[in-house]
Amino acid sequence: MVTTKQFDMMLTVPHAGIIILFACLSPCYALYFHIGETEKKCFIEEIPDETMVIGKYRTQLWDKQTGSFLPATPGLGMHVEIKDPDTKIILSRQYGSDGRFTFTSHTPGEHQICLHSNSTKMVLFAGGKLRVHLDIQVGEHTNNYPEIAAKDKLTELQLRARQLLDQVEQIQKEQNYQRYREERFRMTSESTNQRVLWWSIAQTVILIITGIWQMKHLKSFFEAKKLV
Repeated sequence: MVTTKQFDMMLTVPHAGIIILFACLSPCYALYFHIGETEKKCFIEEIPDETMVIGKYRTQLWDKQTGSFLPATPGLGMHVEIKDPDTKIILSRQYGSDGRFTFTSHTPGEHQICLHSNSTKMVLFAGGKLRVHLDIQVGEHTNNYPEIAAKDKLTELQLRARQLLDQVEQIQKEQNYQRYREERFRMTSESTNQRVLWWSIAQTVILIITGIWQMKHLKSFFEAKKLV
């Protein structure tokens, strides 16, 4: 997948389906995955602070008779849960077979996006397997510029300037997030170095104390044997 951001996937259940990613301009992702009746799948997305994210999905139900995936029934739905880097739930909601969810990040870092079916065995008795098509858009890619141009009556030049400004703002947020990551990494490295230093000092002190004790013990032993 061609992106400039890291897109990680975490499966919370065994028997993971095959994931196929499609090329999309960053930060925009499109994929589909297979999910069982009781499965829950989560994706980790690194998002700067104060950034809007829009996710769109549609589900298809496996049909044994045709041997293919067909549009899901209206009674089938998905539950979407989103957690911020502090594991605080910022969105938890039930949707239909096709849905759209939106949230804005307030803390920079890894956000966890989880989806699982809210169906029953009566709904999935035919195959027990779903295909979920998921599209995630981040930052300025969430803006509907034709709609903005029609609403604000912008010329083509004004609309292009608006797009450039949004892109510059998103780049600035990305740079701030990279600085934030660099600062955290530096703090972690310094903390690790300090722990290694103090552990080395502690080992040296223990060795010195042990050596002094051994010398005194040997001296007492030789004196008791009247060898010195």
